[in-house]
Amino acid sequence: MAKLYYNYGAMGSSKTANALMVHYNYIERGKNALLVKSEIDRRFGDQVMRSRIGLEHECITLDALIHSYTKDQLKANYDCIIVDEVQFASPEQIDYLADLVDFYNIPVVCYGLRADFQNKLFPGSERLLAIADCINEIKTVCWCGKKATCNARYNENGIIREGEQVVLGSNDQYTALCRKHFKEGNLGK
Repeated sequence: MAKLYYNYGAMGSSKTANALMVHYNYIERGKNALLVKSEIDRRFGDQVMRSRIGLEHECITLDALIHSYTKDQLKANYDCIIVDEVQFASPEQIDYLADLVDFYNIPVVCYGLRADFQNKLFPGSERLLAIADCINEIKTVCWCGKKATCNARYNENGIIREGEQVVLGSNDQYTALCRKHFKEGNLGK
């Protein structure tokens, strides 16, 4: 029986690397898995999924998945759908992914952030937390060594507490912190 998986973690927890490894494992076993990412993530181009450690592979956007394929085509051609940056998906897009699981028996494995830089849920994450069959945390650590659960946006003046929910960036603008250091605004060294 197919399931809808939600793997979430703070910035730097290797979500994308994990998604690419799952894809590799499917391919290595002669299965056909499709890599998908949110159309909002254009840091490396529309059709490239890239991890911080340099792993990358061609992918399509979530919008292309929904509008360029019929569900029957997906069922006939893919053993698994792997979605990265799923926090940027709309609740309706998450429901579409759930339909692939429920009515077409295609496993869907999603990766993304749970909460933004203000510790507020992203719409896609909120919907997945409500309906996913399996929810797994991918752990990473704060500079102090404790488990990091918060995504801090920062600049040369310290942690940023207000602004747009979505500002694409990497280590140059975001870091993962434990809740205590997030509350304190303590970025460490």
